Amino acid sequence: MRTQVGIVGAGPAGLLLSHLLARQGIESVVLENRSQEYVEARVRAGVLEHDTVQLLTDVGLGDRLHREGLRHDGIHLQWPGTRAHIDFPGLTGGRSVWVYGQTEVVKDLIRARQAAGQQLFFDVSGTAVCDIDSAQPAIRFVDADGSEQVVACDVIAGCDGFHGVSRPRIPAAASRTWERQYPFAWLGVLAQVAPSTDELIYAWHPRGFAMHSMRSTRVSRLYLQVDPAEDIGAWPDERIWDELDTRLALDGWTLGRGPVLEKSITPMRSFVSAPMRFGNLFLAGDAAHIVPPTGAKGLNLAVADVRLLAEALTAKYRRGDTNGLDGYSDSALRRVWRKTHFSWWMTSMLHTTSGDEFEHQLQLSQLKYVTSSPAAATSLAENYVGLPLDATR
Repeated sequence: MRTQVGIVGAGPAGLLLSHLLARQGIESVVLENRSQEYVEARVRAGVLEHDTVQLLTDVGLGDRLHREGLRHDGIHLQWPGTRAHIDFPGLTGGRSVWVYGQTEVVKDLIRARQAAGQQLFFDVSGTAVCDIDSAQPAIRFVDADGSEQVVACDVIAGCDGFHGVSRPRIPAAASRTWERQYPFAWLGVLAQVAPSTDELIYAWHPRGFAMHSMRSTRVSRLYLQVDPAEDIGAWPDERIWDELDTRLALDGWTLGRGPVLEKSITPMRSFVSAPMRFGNLFLAGDAAHIVPPTGAKGLNLAVADVRLLAEALTAKYRRGDTNGLDGYSDSALRRVWRKTHFSWWMTSMLHTTSGDEFEHQLQLSQLKYVTSSPAAATSLAENYVGLPLDATR
C-alpha cells in the first residue's frame, strides 16, 4: 500500500498525529502490534495540561473530555502536619489542568479515526522500518491475518514507545542518549472509591512519597514510593491502605478505602534520545524521551511533539516548505529538556532516601519555600499547567 505518512504505534502520539494530518487532507497509515482491546485498557497518565486540552478541543476531540473529565485548579503539596495548596489560575493567568485518563484519550482518538474511515491496523507483527535515509522509506509488517504487507511512504513517524522498533533504526554513530535510573519505584493502585480530595495530593513523608490522584468521581488512583525490587505479592490490599493512611495522614482528614481494582509496580527513569529525526524517520513521544510520572509530563510531551510534527508536515505538503521538518528535532528537544528538568525536580523534592536526614531537611526546606514564595510557586505552576505549545518556537 502507499501513503504519505507511515505511523508506527497507536498510542496517543501516533493516533493524534494521524488525526491532525487527516484534518489537513494528509494521508497516513497507523500500525500497532497490540490488540485494540489492549491499547484501550492499559492505564497510563491522567493529567492533561491546559494547551493539551485546548488542542484536543480545537480538533473535535473535547466533547467527552469536558463532559467526563475533571478540571483542577491546583495541587496540594504535603509534609507531616501540613497540606498547602498551589493555585494554578491565580499564578498563571487563568490556566488549569484536567484529569482525564490517557486510556480515555486513546479511545476518543480510535473512534475518530475509525469514524473517518482512516487506515488503522492492530495486532501486526514483525514490523520493520526500512530505508529511512532514502526518499522512499517503507514499513514492512505482517497483518493480523498473517499476510506480509509493505507500506511505502514519504515519511515515517516512530511513535512506538521506548521499546519500539523505530529509535534503534537511527545509527548509533548519529545519536546520543541520556538516562537516569531512579532508586525507587511507584506502587500504583486503582480503587473503586470516590476520591478523598478535590485535587491531587503530593505528599512527602520520611517513609517515602505518596500521592492521591483520581480517574473519575468514583475511581481513585493512588501511589506509594517503594523499592524497585519490591514484590507486588508482598503488598496485600490492607497493607497498601495502611501505608497510604500513614503517609497521607492529616488531622481532620480521612482517606476513604474501597476495593482495589488493579495494582502494579513501575520503575522510574528519565531518558532522552537525540536527534529526534534521522533521514525521513521522525520520533515522537516515548520513542524519544521518558520522564518520571511525578510531573505529569509524559502524555503532554507526546502531544507537543506531534503537534509540532503535524504543522511541519502540513507546511511541506501545502507549500513545499521543509524548514519545520529540518528544525523539528531541535524545537522538540527544547521542550523535552525543560520538562525533563521539571519532572526530575519534582521527583527529587518529594522522594526520600531512607535514613538520609540531611536530604530530608533539604527537601522540607524546598517544600516550605515553594509553598510560601509567590515566585517559587509560580515557577512550579507554570511548568505543571504547561508552557504554551507555541513557546517551543
